[in-house]
This record gives sequence, C-alpha cells and structure tokens, in this order.
Amino acid sequence: MGRPSPTVRRRRLRSELRRLRAERGLTIEDVQERTGGDIRISTLSRWETGERGIRPNDLRALLDVYGLVDGEDRDALLALCREAKERGWWQSYGSAVPGWFQFYLGLESEASMIQEYSSELVPGLLQTPDYYRAFLSTAPADADISGKIEVRLARQERLTAADDPPEYWAVLNEGVIRRTVGPDGTMRAQLDHLVELADLPNVTLQVLPFSAGVHPAMDGGFSTLGFPDPATDPPVVYLENTAGSVYLEEAADVDRFGRMFSHIIAKALSPEDSRKLLSVAAVGAGHDDHR
Repeated sequence: MGRPSPTVRRRRLRSELRRLRAERGLTIEDVQERTGGDIRISTLSRWETGERGIRPNDLRALLDVYGLVDGEDRDALLALCREAKERGWWQSYGSAVPGWFQFYLGLESEASMIQEYSSELVPGLLQTPDYYRAFLSTAPADADISGKIEVRLARQERLTAADDPPEYWAVLNEGVIRRTVGPDGTMRAQLDHLVELADLPNVTLQVLPFSAGVHPAMDGGFSTLGFPDPATDPPVVYLENTAGSVYLEEAADVDRFGRMFSHIIAKALSPEDSRKLLSVAAVGAGHDDHR
C-alpha cells in the first residue's frame, strides 16, 4: 500500500456524500430545508464536488439528516473526514509543488495501477535527476529546481519499493527516446535507467515506433490511475499541459481512454523488443556524446 493520502480520502468522502443523499431521494434543497437552513445549498454542493472540505461537526449534522445517527457506517465516515484533513507528504516541499499538481500527487500516492502514454517527455516516475534538471532549465529562472527534483525522487521511491509498489505500464512514443535532452551523458544515462527499470517485476515499458503510423493518442499524452478497490475509489484519467491539469472521472471517459491505451499497446513494440530498442538507443546516445 502507498503512503496514506488525504486526497483519496477527500475524493471518497465527497462520493459517499453524494451517494447517501441520492439513496434517500433527497435534493440539495431538501437537505437545506431539513436543517432549517443551517446547511446552505451552495455549501452542500461544494462538499459534494470536493471544492470545500467538510468539518466533523457539519458532517455529523448531515448524517443525522440522512438517518445515520450511530453505527459503523457513521463512525467510518467521521474517521474518513478526519483523515481527509491530514497533511500530504508533498506539502512539506512548499512551492516546489504547484497547487494544481497536489491533487495528482495525492492520487498517485495510493494508486495500485498507473498507465501512461507519453509523446514527448520521459514520464516523471522514470526520469533521472539530470534529465529532469535539463528539462527544468527551460523553465523561468525563479523555478525551484532543486526542490522539484527532490519531490520527483520522493515520488519514485514508491515505484521501486520492495513493499507493494504499483503496477506501472508506460508506452513511450519513439520521439521520447530519440530527442536529445541535456548535456553530454544525460541522455545515455536516462536510456540506461529506462532499461534498468524495465527489469522490475511491476514495470512494463513499451515503445511506440514511428513506423506504427497513425494512432488515437496523437494529440497528447495521458495517465490513468487505478486503486485497490475500484468500487470505492474509481479510476481517474489525468491530462496535463503547461497551463495546468484536467481530471476525468466519469466512467465513459475512463473507458474511452482505456480503449485508447489498449490500442496503443497493440501497435507498440513488445516489452522485450522495446527493451532492445532502448539499449540500442542508449549506445547511440553515448556515441553522440563524443562527436
């Protein structure tokens, strides 16, 4: 199991609040009326969407309306509420973790399955510090490069952990391994690192060659995160760009990206052939360093 994540707890709590109200056939307006206006429509809406955290006292009042006045279910939800207010491990890194990325780190910390397609950049969980440093060198001068590298290394610890690491499956566009990033030796070391990671029992790496032609993810990369109990914590699709991120949680969206990933897997080189290509590319990168 990964590091306990308040993000996952908050997500689960908001889902439970929506479920309880729906099961009782109540509208948000009904809840406001039954509490005499103590719980406002806008407040309940924010609790259910996760825009605002709910306090234990407010949760008790809400559970009273839903008829959960005692019992294990009530105790479990109150415990979930308390856990949702704990600090995530990433919060100790301050400005090195932008606000828009904190939700993703919270999900990743407890994900049991991670699938990624990357079209341009080696995924963060697979990057060497020098490769990431070279990439960050293109960012504004005030970027906290050392802090960001520390966060990345902290994330990677779980991927290589001996105790229950997530199942990780990445498909890299061939351009990812062909594009030279960083000064002499950087790309060779990065490609060698990919070969080493590909040997881990929980890691599957594939390369989507240029010769594969057209494919359904040509407009950008994406990640899908799955959790130990999908019924309680459904999968999430994550999309990122320079302006921020988007999370897709509707079952239809998750299913659509699942089909896309399956299509890409089928067009990519096998894990063994991908490993061979990475090894050859690493040797080639080493030769390029000494031109």
